[in-house]
Amino acid sequence: LIDLVHDYPCILRDPADLVAMLPSLAPRLYSISSSPSAHPGELHTTVAVVRYRSHNRERGGVCSTLLADRTSTGESLPVYIQPNKRFRLPSDPEAPIIMIGPGTGIAPFRSFLHERRALQHTGRNWLFFGERSADTDFLYRNELQSMHKDGHLNRLDLAFSRDQDHKIYVQDRMLEQSSELFRWLEDGASLYVCGDASRMAKDVDAMLHTIVQQQRSCAPEAAAEYVHQLKDQHRYHRDVY
Repeated sequence: LIDLVHDYPCILRDPADLVAMLPSLAPRLYSISSSPSAHPGELHTTVAVVRYRSHNRERGGVCSTLLADRTSTGESLPVYIQPNKRFRLPSDPEAPIIMIGPGTGIAPFRSFLHERRALQHTGRNWLFFGERSADTDFLYRNELQSMHKDGHLNRLDLAFSRDQDHKIYVQDRMLEQSSELFRWLEDGASLYVCGDASRMAKDVDAMLHTIVQQQRSCAPEAAAEYVHQLKDQHRYHRDVY
């Protein structure tokens, strides 16, 4: 709308006319990346600042640049909690979990790992994380590597797409570990996916079907039924956007 007004400055004569046209801003939703048990009184989020250039103008995400550029430390902002009852840890503290969260999709899984440690859950934890480059985009690197080293994070599979000649994504790492991943599912693991809905989540879902089909040596229809049963058993959860 700013571009339209810029290109046709006489289209509006009164600023109030512009304000009257504007819809209310939609709320911005961010996954909570902290554990209430490990971080009482705190709420952490993992926000990627959106910046890009279009039509010879610099653009920025409304909320992400508010947090990054226009809010000072100690300042307050209005927030609210929107519960997601379908994206929670298993009720069984011994149940294994597989978490697939590239980019800022890591947020809820950081909270899961801290929560399981604080509550002394003994279930195995496996994380697939991906980004562009390990040098610049390895979110929570020290935390994750420390958890992996001390055994709390039993498996950590990384996919940095631009760190080699051919691009590698989390679904490629899933395929590399297909037999072990399927073994975890057979052992009762719950599978969680968080992140981009348009491509990543679809690719991960397709790879899950492929892995089931390969490991069970079954037809695509039987693999689809297996994945459907995971959903019915509340063991396949997705928080995608």
